[in-house]
Amino acid sequence: MTVRARLARLRGGRLVLATHNPGKLREFAALLRPLDVELVAAGELGLPEPAETGRDFAANARIKARAAARASGLPALADDSGLAVTALDGAPGVHSARWAGPARDFARAMRRIHDALAARAGRFADADRRAAFVCVLALAWPDGRAVTFEGRVAGELVWPPRGRGGFGYDPVFVPCGDARTFAEMSAEEKARFSHRAKAVEALLEAVREAEARAGD
Repeated sequence: MTVRARLARLRGGRLVLATHNPGKLREFAALLRPLDVELVAAGELGLPEPAETGRDFAANARIKARAAARASGLPALADDSGLAVTALDGAPGVHSARWAGPARDFARAMRRIHDALAARAGRFADADRRAAFVCVLALAWPDGRAVTFEGRVAGELVWPPRGRGGFGYDPVFVPCGDARTFAEMSAEEKARFSHRAKAVEALLEAVREAEARAGD
């Protein structure tokens, strides 16, 4: 079966989200609502997290999606996303989660970025604070077939962190076109800018196109 035919059959089915992060599950549940899928987290199914050995976002997303699909016997969606800071040569990039350490301490990770920028410029306020959130989604099936979709949002970093919503690096990232950090926005407001929302919209558009062609 072709990828297009598989996409045409995705709506209304059961889909595994390859994550153990409750915040990410909530965000994707809202973004994927148009597909009317039953979304279940890999963590709820007790699936292990594979080693993310890819050299870029797409490779890591495929690793996670394929592992979840094989283990569950269901289509699986995974994202690999991160913060790419211009003045840090794209870091933390694919290592964004690792910068938070085993305890997923993103306060520590945000401070690490602040200190790195301050060290390069003398102080944080004088640093090149341009950054982008990047998300690559991989949708995989149990036989290993996979397709990817990308979303990106540009912005700048602020200090100190602001807001109590979102997760990860959201409290220090202000997207272009707004004055608030992602953590100061509601989920609905963040979705207007979000790199994940852009990647999901690319997926939704591919499903709509596949369904339209299937009906021809």
